[in-house]
Amino acid sequence: MRRAVLGTGLAILACGFAFGQASGNLTFEVASVRPAAQGDRGFFRGGPGTPDPSQIVWNMPTLRTLLTVAYEIKDYQLNGPAWLDSEHYDIVAKVPAGATKEQVNVMWQNLLKERFGIVVHHESKEFQVDELVVAKGGVKLKETTIDPHAPPAVETGNSDKNGVPQMNGPGFMKTIQMGPNGLVGYVVARAQPLSQLATILGNQFRHPVVDKTGLTGKYDFNVEFTPEPSEVRLPPGAAPGPPGAEASEPGPNLVAAIEQQLGLRLVATKAMLDVVVVDKAEKVPTEN
Repeated sequence: MRRAVLGTGLAILACGFAFGQASGNLTFEVASVRPAAQGDRGFFRGGPGTPDPSQIVWNMPTLRTLLTVAYEIKDYQLNGPAWLDSEHYDIVAKVPAGATKEQVNVMWQNLLKERFGIVVHHESKEFQVDELVVAKGGVKLKETTIDPHAPPAVETGNSDKNGVPQMNGPGFMKTIQMGPNGLVGYVVARAQPLSQLATILGNQFRHPVVDKTGLTGKYDFNVEFTPEPSEVRLPPGAAPGPPGAEASEPGPNLVAAIEQQLGLRLVATKAMLDVVVVDKAEKVPTEN
């Protein structure tokens, strides 16, 4: 069984902080930044809205990831040298008491300027965009009964009678696993807004998806689909189904499944979006 869990967005902060300061002065109280050691394990924890809001520990992010978080943009909205994807770092940052996610993002921007010599400029660029809208037959969604303030979901490792993975709280997950006749994909949401679905689809298709449904609730839903070959990495020589499995008619892909099972569809259009261009960056951060 092969599973990939999609987490929610990251939140991060910045030294010498006081509310009411200009955004250029928002910084972490203390920050350790160093190139990642060989064998380091990638993880992120802490910051506003977590059980440990006073400290962020982030192992193995690339500079590209740091920039997308700091400027609240998607990967396709960042232009820079290829090495932004290959160099990894370990960061420990002490967050000022009471700082918000938005203030933390400004702190990341200032940290990148101070420690990596980052210089950027902004441009406007036309992108192919998909708008998520309500399909002709209407939505097929159920508003959540989960407490929106409950702790984030953890995958339980169990599945219901239909094979759908289960979670024990608010969260969003995309998983691909082996079914009786081949690979099956699931998108599972608990207490999530449709803007989160749009974000996940944008990450999947690597171009913007914008929520235009006008629906403001939080929903529980399961989507079952047949993954595209590009979504699955099999070992050399491995078959996409269990030994002896009979060929069967493939199910809908993710776009078709969302329309059939959620009553939502994607409409292609174009839009101008902000792009961050990296003019200067250093691979090795300055001393702590």
